[in-house]
Amino acid sequence: MTQTPGRRERKKAATRQALSEAALRLFLERGFDQVTVAQVAEAADTAVTTLFAHFPGGKEALVLGDGAERAAALTAAVRERGPGVSILDALQAFLATRGPYEPNLSPEFRRRTDLVVRTPALRAHARTLWTGNEALLAEVIAGEAGRPAGDLSVRVLARYVLEVPDLAALEPDPRRALETAFDHLRRGWPGF
Repeated sequence: MTQTPGRRERKKAATRQALSEAALRLFLERGFDQVTVAQVAEAADTAVTTLFAHFPGGKEALVLGDGAERAAALTAAVRERGPGVSILDALQAFLATRGPYEPNLSPEFRRRTDLVVRTPALRAHARTLWTGNEALLAEVIAGEAGRPAGDLSVRVLARYVLEVPDLAALEPDPRRALETAFDHLRRGWPGF
């Protein structure tokens, strides 16, 4: 049985949403680098301290979050893959539903994705969010593949997988670039 969030949780969620929406609107209108956190807070009718309470990662986190959802979804893609689905197939399928790889993005999400891809600070933050999961992904891959924890080959594979989003996003056809990258990974790590 799930509990309905209390008033306090609903207010926090509404504030987070208002901040995120105000930030995206301002970033799209003026450009990411031309907007301050004070302007975002003002547009959302909150204080700067409130903004940082909800988004301690600052401006980049307003668009990309803190990475917790990303880490959970990434590990779930490996752990919860179907029978007979390889680790690399599961990771490719997972990435194919994200950002510039998803062919059926809503117009709002497409604008957000384009903003991230064309803004160096956001791209760098997105890359940091991905690569920050290296140890976690390596641990999950090792466990699923029956490899020892800390296996260098698994750590290298995890690092390469997590670099793919940044590399492929800049290509003229990001989805095709994603496929190409995973074709190379499969050749280097057969059986994964």
